[in-house]
Amino acid sequence: MKRRNFFKTAAIGGAAFTLSPLAACDEKNAQTASSTADYTQFDLNEVTIEQLQQKMKNGEITAEQLTNKYLKRIKEVDQDGPTLRTVIELNPDAVAIARKMDEERKAGKIRGPLHGIPILIKDNIDTGDKMQTTAGSLALEGNHPKNDAFIVAKLREAGAVLLGKTNLSEWANFRSNHSSSGWSGRGGQTCNPYVTDRSPCGSSSGSGAAVSSNFCAIAIGTETDGSIVCPSGINGVVGIKPTVGLWSRNGIIPISHSQDTAGPMARTVADAATLLGPLVGDDANDKSTMPASKWKGTDYTQFLEKNGLNGARIGIVKDYFGFNDDVDALMKQAMDAMKQQGAELVELEPMKDQKEWSKAEWTVMVYEFKNDLNKYLAEHPEAPRKNLKELIEFNKNNSSKELQWFGQGIFITAEEKTPSEEEYLNALKITKTKPAKYIDSAMKEHNLNALIAPTNGPSWTIDRVNGDHFGGGSSDLAAVSGYPSITVPAGLVHELPIGLSFIGTAWSEPELIKLAYSFEQATKLRQAPKFIPSLLTTQA
Repeated sequence: MKRRNFFKTAAIGGAAFTLSPLAACDEKNAQTASSTADYTQFDLNEVTIEQLQQKMKNGEITAEQLTNKYLKRIKEVDQDGPTLRTVIELNPDAVAIARKMDEERKAGKIRGPLHGIPILIKDNIDTGDKMQTTAGSLALEGNHPKNDAFIVAKLREAGAVLLGKTNLSEWANFRSNHSSSGWSGRGGQTCNPYVTDRSPCGSSSGSGAAVSSNFCAIAIGTETDGSIVCPSGINGVVGIKPTVGLWSRNGIIPISHSQDTAGPMARTVADAATLLGPLVGDDANDKSTMPASKWKGTDYTQFLEKNGLNGARIGIVKDYFGFNDDVDALMKQAMDAMKQQGAELVELEPMKDQKEWSKAEWTVMVYEFKNDLNKYLAEHPEAPRKNLKELIEFNKNNSSKELQWFGQGIFITAEEKTPSEEEYLNALKITKTKPAKYIDSAMKEHNLNALIAPTNGPSWTIDRVNGDHFGGGSSDLAAVSGYPSITVPAGLVHELPIGLSFIGTAWSEPELIKLAYSFEQATKLRQAPKFIPSLLTTQA
């Protein structure tokens, strides 16, 4: 969950390690290390899933070798180098899984495009293995779920190699209004690999920064409002926020069942699309997935069309422009590129009800958070805390570690919320009708294929005292409606990545993938990070 404006107003070779929780990026170490090592160099830099599969098919490399290469890079860069702190825990079974995938390949069994592909997932997603699931909180240390989350089970079926868990904004950024994105009590502060004293956004901070830094082939994040698309945009990668229900939420530490979803984070649209399909499925434990049954087994790479923008009609959501001149300039270049590819752009009327549904979103999330989190904890008897009240008490009793930089105001608000079914249902009605109506009406009236808006502004310097300083974004429209969006790299502002979001109606992932891929191939604006310690060091 990335706090929107309404918050402001209302183991190498298979050995596991857990990162020690530093409170910030080790800037001194990063600056010293950067003078002696070039972390931009890596023989798997920017490699795609298709290229990895070809290498394994040709016998150039094995899944075990791939896994060890990524584990080595994580240690050299994430732990010992600029200390980005993207990985909170490595999987002690990663190499064994990779070795098994190699054995299957030798025997002629290929499970699919993810067979032998190393992946990192966010530490709020259950794995029924030796790793913990903590949402970055010390209060959940020791939480070893008995079962995989639904999407993790699907990952294993697809043959992916689970490298480990990524750091995140603790509790998916739903603990305090003044938090620093990417900070957790357990994992410390995740940093932006482009400029390491800058924020990685959140809450899927580690997933975004890790895949951008080439610590894995692909990653998974989760979103309630902006937690996939913002860290994707700000870390220069592709992120897909699916329609709510396309992927099951069963086994994921929740905020709001009305808006929560997991989704792919990758360096290319093709890789994100490759990851999307195998994890789709109807889950009896998540009723929202029932409509998604028609998409089960879909290969979303079939929608990768290089000329997908030709003849498309795109709506411009001007409400999300104007917060930064440099971002607006990049957006103009992006729109010009789309026109050159044969797209027609239409400027849309302003949103009239945004303040109303933003306020209602907050009400819905506060009500659902307590209920959904307590339900998750009740279903996990191995968890050391049993409900939100116990989590609040733990944080108070361990304030020197958990509350050293910011408090738990959202926790307290949710716990103390006086039950009012009428207030909740009224707010839910607003959130489930008005933003969706804006998207659907605009697309129907103007015969559109998708809407576009800037995903994010330039990343801000990490500030643990005052919290985040968001410059702008557009995540709330798709998030509150439960509709899909895809962000694609759109260029840099002073070395800092900016993303372009394609937003559509429910279950329109195929159309969005087509458009996003066409834009990506026409522009190819993704640039690998340079691990610059600070922009101050680049100026006279």
